[in-house]
Amino acid sequence: MEESAWTEVAAAVSAAPYPVEVLPADPARAQECLATLGMTTRSWLGAVVSNVGALVVDHGWLRVLGCGHDGLPGVDAAADAQAQRLIVAYDVMGGQFAWMQAQPGAPATVHYFGPDSLGWEDLKEGYAGWLAAMLGGALTDFYRTLRWAGWEAEVGGLTPDQGISAWPPPFSREGKDVSAASRKAVPLAEVVSFYQDTADQLGSPEQS
Repeated sequence: MEESAWTEVAAAVSAAPYPVEVLPADPARAQECLATLGMTTRSWLGAVVSNVGALVVDHGWLRVLGCGHDGLPGVDAAADAQAQRLIVAYDVMGGQFAWMQAQPGAPATVHYFGPDSLGWEDLKEGYAGWLAAMLGGALTDFYRTLRWAGWEAEVGGLTPDQGISAWPPPFSREGKDVSAASRKAVPLAEVVSFYQDTADQLGSPEQS
């Protein structure tokens, strides 16, 4: 039996400085997802897919995808095959994290597409390094410009498949201050699609 990286992932979940809810995995779905991705549980991504439906991190601000649960897709279902991106997480504001190559032949790293930038940014970390940082407290600094006073209660009241739509949107000059924007709960897929479609229409910036 292969050695799983889940022990390491579970330790990082337990040590997280903010709440992390582990949504259970359906064993059959987990095996199907692993087979589709061609991964083993020796990797952190394979271990997450095999053991959880999703990880709901920091009062629900970040949803790390596993094999799928409660309205959230599995990593295999969320993949963007055309752009060769493996979507591994969403945030409540409609941001996306994808594991992909910055250029052909380069090691795959995690990239972030933000609702405030409408472009993909290379975070220059592999999946394990990225997830360890997100579970280790990096969310607080990473999202310092997208959060507002009292966000914990607002976000914590959502279901895993819901996100927050802000108007004016964060990428606009008028929407930079999210605390002053009009915010409402919407299906997460809807807010993710809005920012992706807007970027496609406007022509998103080059990857950095």
